[in-house]
Amino acid sequence: MTDQHKRDAIFSKVWRVCDTFRGVIDPAQYKDYILTMLFVKYLSDMRKSKLAEYEEKYAGKANAETRIKRDMDRERFLVAEDCTFEFLFAHRSDNDIGQTINIVLEKIEDANKAKLHNVFRNIDFNSEANLGQARQRNMRLRTLLEDFNVLDLRPEQIGHMDIIGDVYEYLIARFASQAGKKAGEFYTPSEVSETLARLVDPKSGDRICDPTCGSGSLLIRTSKQVKDRDFSLFGQEMNGSTWALCKMNMFLHEVDAARIEWEDTIRHPLLIEDDVLMKFNVVIANPPFSLDKWGQDIAAGDRYGRFNRGIPPKSKGDWAFISHMLATAIVGEGRVGVVVPHGVLFRGGQEGKIRESVITENILSAVIGLPANLFYGTGIPAALLIFDKARKPNGKGKVLFIDASREYAQGTNQNCLRPQDIDKIVDTYQKRKPIEKYSSVTSVKDIEANEFNLNIPRYVDTFEPEPEIDIPAAQKEIEEIEEKLSVTRKKMNEYLKELGFVE
Repeated sequence: MTDQHKRDAIFSKVWRVCDTFRGVIDPAQYKDYILTMLFVKYLSDMRKSKLAEYEEKYAGKANAETRIKRDMDRERFLVAEDCTFEFLFAHRSDNDIGQTINIVLEKIEDANKAKLHNVFRNIDFNSEANLGQARQRNMRLRTLLEDFNVLDLRPEQIGHMDIIGDVYEYLIARFASQAGKKAGEFYTPSEVSETLARLVDPKSGDRICDPTCGSGSLLIRTSKQVKDRDFSLFGQEMNGSTWALCKMNMFLHEVDAARIEWEDTIRHPLLIEDDVLMKFNVVIANPPFSLDKWGQDIAAGDRYGRFNRGIPPKSKGDWAFISHMLATAIVGEGRVGVVVPHGVLFRGGQEGKIRESVITENILSAVIGLPANLFYGTGIPAALLIFDKARKPNGKGKVLFIDASREYAQGTNQNCLRPQDIDKIVDTYQKRKPIEKYSSVTSVKDIEANEFNLNIPRYVDTFEPEPEIDIPAAQKEIEEIEEKLSVTRKKMNEYLKELGFVE
């Protein structure tokens, strides 16, 4: 069986597991139960595989049991016999199975504090509010364990371990498609992540950060651009449940060294080094759009100097996140890519002053308009802003504008960028080439003449003249239609007379 067939088979089985909760619990909630149990099954199957390997290695040798225990204690995760998925499955019919799962998760967390501290503390498998009263809750959890029992995630069965990470990403994407407005809190569509990742072009050895990392999909996608896997990942997420998903996501992609912090990035940045903000080669993010009450109250006295260009309005936090990202990008080389609503491009007031500052500093490299209805939970079109702190402040800078809003695949519920659409955006950005009705390269001077308004139609002319109407041909077509309509009416009257509806 090929890797793709294995992926598809696992995807199908795991998605069927969701039937236990679908229609009963909100997808934004039941994703936590499914993804946590997938992680426990992964840990358990990894343990089973390693245990069999060491038992075979030391079979018939002196002190075999001691040697096996020593090697198992050196594995990535410590999972005791009474913390395995098999243990939970054996107890699946217990009346207190929810509490048993909670205890097992707590034990796994305690045995792996350096990696899993607090990861399971935000999820309660014994929650009456989420899983129903005792009888319903026990039934659902028993079914969940029985469904997961058919999965075999041992490396020798699935081949490349990337498959597990892919399954996790697949599930998050499927949950996002069902979670409505809440989906944007934890997932960026893979095509948008891929586009942004390629635009910021991470290199070997880069430190990559997402200050609003959600479930970590954008970080993972960006890291995959580094073929030799020589990178380090950093992230911060405010929502505890989503932070836990991100931590598990990193482990399932075997990025164990990723540093993911749990706190509000604006009010309490935790990615600190020597009492100052850490600096990164690449900073990417899809922050919450126009967040109200983002933390303006602390901005004036910000000890990290993030708002030296100005303080964004209280009800619109977009430039607060951008300001944070720019402050954490390495001077002289850092690349920043951020998803924003279009209002960021043209709103006035304090936002206009901040925008003017980044433009005159010559660190804004590109403005890219995306199609509408790409994102989960909102149909509004968004844009990508790409900043490059390697650009010189010489007053001769140029900004690339791309209008990619009309090139996409239309879906039933959501549009998506096709591979050729992504390739065109990236190729245009890398070559910085003007294309009629698609892109333009505009000087800072011309942008200044437009009062630093970055609205894309000001720079990319996409106007299509109305086609000329052939009036004689149109008149002839109308006459032909009227003639056909007259014949149809005549036949209809004859039928109605036969049926006795008219005299």
